[in-house]
Amino acid sequence: MPPHGRRRWSSIPPIFLPLLLLLVASTSAVSSAVLGVDLGTEYIKATLVKPGVPLDIVLTRDSKRKETAALAFKPLSQKVNTAASTAYPERIYGGDAVALSARFPKDVYSNLKPLLGLKYGSDGIIDYCAIHPELQVVESKVNGAVAFKSDSFTAEEEAFLVEELLAMELKNIKANAETMAGKAYGIKDIVITVPPFYTVEERRAVQTAAELAGLKVLSLISDGLAVGLDYAKSRVFPTVNSGGKPETHLIYDMGAGSTTATVLKFQGRTVKDVGKFNKTVQEVHVLATGWDRSLGGDTLNTIIMDDMVKRFTEKTTVKAVGLEAKHVKSHGRTMAKLWKESERVRQVLSANSETSASFEGLYYEDQTLKYKLSRSDFESMASQYHDRVQRPILDALASAKLSINDLDSIILHGGAVRTPFVQRQLENLIKGSDKIRTNVNSDEAAVFGAGFKAAAISPSFRVKEIRTFDNSVYPVVASWTIEGKEKQQKLFVPTSTVGTEKQVTFKVLADFEFSLSQEVAEPGASSALLSVSRTRTQNLTQSVKALSSQAGCATNEINTQFAIRLNPADGLPEVTSASVSCESSEAEKKGVVDGMKDFLGFGARKDEQQPLQDADKSVSSEGSDPTSVLESPTTSVPKAAVTHSEASNSVENKTAPGKKVVTIALGFKTEASSLSETQSGHHESVVKRLLAFDVSDRSRAQREETLNNLEAYTYKIRDILQDEGFIEASTLTQRNEIEQKSSETSSWLYDDGVGAARDVLKAKLDDLRNLVKPVQRRKEEALRRPEAVKQLRDGLQQAQTMVQIIRQQQEEQAVATDPSSSTPSPVGEAETSQVSSTSADDFAGLDDEPTSTSTLSIEPSDVPKPLYSKQDLNTISERQESTQKWLEEKEQEQDRLSLSDEPVLLFSDLDARTKELNELITNLLTKQMKASKPRKSKPSKDGERARTSTPKSSEAAETNSTSSPAEPEPTQATEAEPTPAQAAESETSTDGGNWAERTSDPEPGQGVPSIEEEMEIRRIQQEIDERLAAEKSSIVAKAEANKTKKAKKAKPTAKAKGQVKRGKQSKEKLKDEL
Repeated sequence: MPPHGRRRWSSIPPIFLPLLLLLVASTSAVSSAVLGVDLGTEYIKATLVKPGVPLDIVLTRDSKRKETAALAFKPLSQKVNTAASTAYPERIYGGDAVALSARFPKDVYSNLKPLLGLKYGSDGIIDYCAIHPELQVVESKVNGAVAFKSDSFTAEEEAFLVEELLAMELKNIKANAETMAGKAYGIKDIVITVPPFYTVEERRAVQTAAELAGLKVLSLISDGLAVGLDYAKSRVFPTVNSGGKPETHLIYDMGAGSTTATVLKFQGRTVKDVGKFNKTVQEVHVLATGWDRSLGGDTLNTIIMDDMVKRFTEKTTVKAVGLEAKHVKSHGRTMAKLWKESERVRQVLSANSETSASFEGLYYEDQTLKYKLSRSDFESMASQYHDRVQRPILDALASAKLSINDLDSIILHGGAVRTPFVQRQLENLIKGSDKIRTNVNSDEAAVFGAGFKAAAISPSFRVKEIRTFDNSVYPVVASWTIEGKEKQQKLFVPTSTVGTEKQVTFKVLADFEFSLSQEVAEPGASSALLSVSRTRTQNLTQSVKALSSQAGCATNEINTQFAIRLNPADGLPEVTSASVSCESSEAEKKGVVDGMKDFLGFGARKDEQQPLQDADKSVSSEGSDPTSVLESPTTSVPKAAVTHSEASNSVENKTAPGKKVVTIALGFKTEASSLSETQSGHHESVVKRLLAFDVSDRSRAQREETLNNLEAYTYKIRDILQDEGFIEASTLTQRNEIEQKSSETSSWLYDDGVGAARDVLKAKLDDLRNLVKPVQRRKEEALRRPEAVKQLRDGLQQAQTMVQIIRQQQEEQAVATDPSSSTPSPVGEAETSQVSSTSADDFAGLDDEPTSTSTLSIEPSDVPKPLYSKQDLNTISERQESTQKWLEEKEQEQDRLSLSDEPVLLFSDLDARTKELNELITNLLTKQMKASKPRKSKPSKDGERARTSTPKSSEAAETNSTSSPAEPEPTQATEAEPTPAQAAESETSTDGGNWAERTSDPEPGQGVPSIEEEMEIRRIQQEIDERLAAEKSSIVAKAEANKTKKAKKAKPTAKAKGQVKRGKQSKEKLKDEL
């Protein structure tokens, strides 16, 4: 019986085990790659983590380390109506899309990140339209969010949501990552960086975009925490358990669209490991954050662009035509040129004190602008932003209740921090530059942190253990209505740690609904509540009645409690479980719990309630005023105090003698409430449109591939027509036809073929190939035919040699089995013949010495069986003769044809005939090798090999006791003389023993050797053929000579009588004679 751990394998057939292992390995490979994405305003960067490739930047199609966050629709010849057409505009990404902004300003969508989660008409929309004036921004009919109308589609086409356009960009990033990872790895899991100030609307918009792109969001991580994680992964911090002081750093991140300041605490901590062991882990805590939503590189670019417009409109020629700044700013092509150049000017001024730019055809074709700007002038124009550069740091420190002196360093991140104006303001704030650090990659630290986070979450990887603790940023408020009065209670504060769970007690005894909201307050504006979710109880009323009637609880002692936590994946509040409980003063009675179960059928449905699984975590309890929520200080609730279970709906907990706590799990239903969630009905149509785009892109790529193949083939034909072999295999008429067809196709390509469909292009390509391929086939046949004929003739020669050997062996076998050629003594007699090694007269005067003799019984079974049958001979001889005849006839027919005629002697036919002969010869050689394989002999007691006179004999020859091991005694035996066939077989076996032994015998029941045997046979076949040809005549001659020589020496007697004594001299003489 197999061990317990292995019994289950016995139910799986062994033949399926490799397939099972392959399936497990392939599944692991496909699911092991993860992606980290830094979703920036201007650029999108990604890192790939897969086995063997830790944290590698995903390159774009043009091998850049970051992709411009831009998407363009390249219009078709006519506007697309998706209801009647399957062709969609071509999508172009990155820098190529930005390059089209001057040509197609209505179809280039860049810097979409600030628009996520915004309602139509928000201030952010106004600022965005000022930079991109020709984009058709509309209000979505689905949820009132921002949407875009494309000029490439008809007016009836539904507008594109920001999430849909961002999903296309994420799909492009995913495709680049899969190309880099290889076909064996599929990418589904992703971690995305977001600014810490993102609200529920913006966070869910990012998640929606990722889902539309076919990605699963493992977590959203704030930009500052991602940079801190990258900073911590290669460092070890003081251990607080040992009295070490934590390090405090501030991450100052200024990107293209916003600026954030994040205060982080880095420390080590010793925690319990497996068993009795401990381990030290690193921790990164977010203490506080500050931000400016609209301050970034784009703001500084806008300063330069406005100055360009001002100088352009001040030109005399521009004033003459009445052109004003508002006209220029509403012109899409002009603004696209100015915006692109303003960014370049700012970047150049970061390293140079002065730069210039020039424009031609600005607004009007005859208008030009030569622009020059110094760094001092630029900083003078940007002086209005001095305070805004410093404000995020001050806000973060105030929220963390720290000062500049408490910081160990200020770590810079983001592209805009390279601007000297920004760095100078930071130095002014901290009174020097000693704390400013650039010890992280200012472009890629965040994306590396996101990739590390993805690897840490994924079960496929094991990384350094770094525990992160982010903040909720915004307060979380619970709102509900009771007896016509609206109630609110703050559950979490801005510094609450993500992942924290609280037990909130409500003094509500009937089914009710409450909502969870974020309290968002922007600088200079009043706070507003953004709804996160709505939760409604399902069996609260019935549960209260059950507690009153079955457990005898008073209504004023019944508590309704909900477990609410900040989701670790996105930082948003969620309800994890709910229960109603009371303390009963009645004596415990049997069947109370069962009675309530029969009354209610307690518990919530599994698809609507997901309770926490970790009951050992410390939770806090908070409530409101006595009229609404029972408030209590934050404490650690014992594990047995509250029950969160779906399977068990009622639990009795004893608290004191004569008292018990009865708890009933509540069912509840939660609905998310945000702009992105209200798109659920629209989600399916968006997915279909994205799939239609993908199909159109694939069709376009296939058409372009066919077009390129056709164009390349027309050029290839020009070279083919000059080839000598092609000329010999074709006629002048055929070449003229090919040349004319190629010339017509080439002209058509640059005329009507530009917009031709793929089917038309493929038909043109097939027409050309059908003209060229027959000639090329004849050319190839003429080149390969001589070698193929030679190989077939060699095969025929081998077959002829094999036929002769088989016939010779069968003739010798017939002679050996003929009764007239046998020894004089009768075969059936039981007597044995004894042959003395020498005559007695020759050794009469010598000292007697014991000698050895051997006897051999000659029986009919001693005659060797035939190696080949008559059927073998007939098969190979008939195949050889028919093939020889076929070859001669085909050669005669082929000789009457020219090279330009269709051949009758084809390489494929020659090869097939050669393979048939080789296979037949191989089978015969395999049979011979099996028969000639040497038998293993057993060693005798004295260590020498036993020698037998025939394979059937079991008598071992005795050796002379006085003989030397180096000089073995010849065996004296009266054995039957070998026939010529036996001698030939012996010679063949001896000569071919080495190669025959290296080849395995065929499996029983198989007529054809295995793959390994055939490979070995083919390797040595040439050697066998040469050996057979060289020894064909010598084998028979040796056999005949041996027979004649031994017939003269042999003196058979009727019986063996005694032993002949001989001396040492006679032994040497006997050796010479034998």
